[in-house]
Amino acid sequence: MKSIEKAMALHARRSQGPSPEPAQEEPPAETAMVEPQVSEPLVTEAAPLVRATDLAKTFDVSAPWLNRVLERQPRLLLRAVDGVSFDIARGETLALVGESGCGKSTVARLLVGLYEPTRGGFEFYGQDAHAAFKTPQGRHLRRRIQMIFQDPYASLNPRWIVEDIIAEPLREHAIETDPEALHARVDDLLRSVGLSPQDRVKYPHQFSGGQRQRISIARALATQPEFLVCDEPTSALDVSVQAQVLNIMKDLQRERGLTYLFISHNLAVVRHVSDQVGVMYLGRLVELAPKHSLFDSPRHPYTRMLLDAIPKMHDTGRARTPVSGEVPNPLNPPAGCAFNPRCPHANDRCRKERPVLQSIGGVRVACHAVQEDRI
Repeated sequence: MKSIEKAMALHARRSQGPSPEPAQEEPPAETAMVEPQVSEPLVTEAAPLVRATDLAKTFDVSAPWLNRVLERQPRLLLRAVDGVSFDIARGETLALVGESGCGKSTVARLLVGLYEPTRGGFEFYGQDAHAAFKTPQGRHLRRRIQMIFQDPYASLNPRWIVEDIIAEPLREHAIETDPEALHARVDDLLRSVGLSPQDRVKYPHQFSGGQRQRISIARALATQPEFLVCDEPTSALDVSVQAQVLNIMKDLQRERGLTYLFISHNLAVVRHVSDQVGVMYLGRLVELAPKHSLFDSPRHPYTRMLLDAIPKMHDTGRARTPVSGEVPNPLNPPAGCAFNPRCPHANDRCRKERPVLQSIGGVRVACHAVQEDRI
């Protein structure tokens, strides 16, 4: 905003007539053009704000080299994320769902730069975000991409008061340096998440779980980000508190035009907050569809199992279908489709050939049975 104001002031001075010392006007004009080159959107309104392409992350979980040599053990590679691709439009919410261990949180950490991808990439405003993170401009990019962590009891420093917790990103990015302006900014952030400015002198242990998560949201909003990665932000909260936090997040999204990647295993929460839903299984997307399409007519057998396990008011007394079987060992996944040991529609092709995520009827699904019109 300061660079824009400088450019506007310079334009006003030039419109009033020639400057007596034109040579001194050039450096401000040059300075005013540097910041917009970094922050100006590189995409059109029709293009997505966030684009992940073949994103993958592999961890080496092998035993130490000497143990492997003496015990003749092979290297063990854990493919936590294996080729995930999706787009998120500006101001919308993509929810990732799936059982524990399917790679949702790894995707979140890849998008905020906590992990370096093994393969693939992530574009933000049309530029390679992981390449930008390594440059001097990466600091500016990190201001625009923030994360809300899962556990509000572990993500806040217990030795800091709330004011220091929320003001840390403001000081780190040199957004506010004046003490009075910093106090005012912290107070505004606390009000935006439904807390009182008087709470800024308290410690995290003096708050409930829902209030701590509000503090986490206020800290994430401090740098005025455009993209928020929310890693199960309500999983540790009671149902009533979940509703309060979700309503705050939806209100902030409408007011500030935020874009969310919302990670959860609670499909009821996902239905409330999302625009698109991606279903992950063993590190891969098996279905990606608009919210109403996925909940009204799920295509993939795994998605159907997850939805059948949700209690429904109008189905009282009807036996619910549990999600059968166990998630395979990610260190030794089954051949072909990873879901084939639990799938009632699996055939020989499913056990040998891994399906590719394809667009079928406006829904992207990775299933041989759906592609062959068997279900």
